[in-house]
Amino acid sequence: MNVKFIVVGKTNKGFVNDGVEEYLKRLQHYIKLQVVVINDVKNASSLSPVQLSCLEGELIEKQINNDDFVVLLDEHGKEFRSMDFADYLQKQMNAGVKTLCFVVGGAFGFSEQMKQKYKNKLSISKMTFSHQMIRLLFVEQLYRAFTIIKHEPYHNE
Repeated sequence: MNVKFIVVGKTNKGFVNDGVEEYLKRLQHYIKLQVVVINDVKNASSLSPVQLSCLEGELIEKQINNDDFVVLLDEHGKEFRSMDFADYLQKQMNAGVKTLCFVVGGAFGFSEQMKQKYKNKLSISKMTFSHQMIRLLFVEQLYRAFTIIKHEPYHNE
């Protein structure tokens, strides 16, 4: 199974970039992972949050293939414990999903069109995090899930 991780905008926090890069390196041993960074929308400050999320949605859509299994990382999505997330990934692999595509929206989240089109939503936490921090939290959980699947000692429970 391939994993595609689509994110909006570049991360301007060095510590976030460093952490993401560390977990991306670790993940190379388990999966083929493609990270797609959507460029920030030009003149974003002159747009309303709704307009901005719609434009970002259009850019995201261009990166999604018809056969991708898309999961939006959304605060209203399903929450998993780490073990359950590993089970979820294993079920997707067993089901023959070719590309599992996780998407992080911009600062204002996803447009209503995106939320309607893609019903699979995953929440990292009930707490609110910046869309930049979610990148680091998610890739760490993705790594943790694969160590659980492979019965490796990273996860303690």
